[in-house]
Amino acid sequence: MIPDWLAPLAAAAGSITGHDLSQYLPPEDGSGRPSAVLIAFAEGPDGPAVLLIERASDLRKHAGQVAFPGGSVDVTDASPTAAALREATEEVGLDAAGVVVLAALPDIFIPVTGFVVTPVLAWCPDVRDVGAVRAVDAGEVARVELVPLAELADPANRFQVAGPMGYIRPGFEVRGLFVWGFTAGLLDRLLELAGWARPWDETARRTLPPLPKYDTPVGTVD
Repeated sequence: MIPDWLAPLAAAAGSITGHDLSQYLPPEDGSGRPSAVLIAFAEGPDGPAVLLIERASDLRKHAGQVAFPGGSVDVTDASPTAAALREATEEVGLDAAGVVVLAALPDIFIPVTGFVVTPVLAWCPDVRDVGAVRAVDAGEVARVELVPLAELADPANRFQVAGPMGYIRPGFEVRGLFVWGFTAGLLDRLLELAGWARPWDETARRTLPPLPKYDTPVGTVD
């Protein structure tokens, strides 16, 4: 059983299209690097929450960025969903046996990196606080956080980010985490699709914090 607060998103998942999630869809020629992320929802100590990670600051790519657990689909993975669960286990120690997969959403594309990403929605009834998950490899993940959905939806925590390539996209600042790019874009769309969003000042602008010099200013899928 999933909680009542998650039911609207679970019900809507089957009708969500790629265009509902992003303006960038996978290339028609089938090119792109298959990958997947796990959008893991839980009942945290401060209410309904989503699991986010902050990547280590000295990674070659996406250093210090906030992300969903996830990564490339390996040849040994049975599906993108299997890849998302494997990556979540490897990155934050999530017990896949206790995860209820709700849906694999339509693939979307990150043009700069060439990743084709499958977002996988999941309910994690056994994750009640961050004690149930952890940064398995501190060299890869610096921090794991259950971010309350109410804080993501709070207008005081929302703004538009002026990105390094001239784009303007949604952003969030919650619990000391600056969320932008691919992750923030998906969170923005899911808040709307689930009916959790609240009106916010879409004219508010924030500048992207300085990136580590080896980082790539795009999304957060490795």
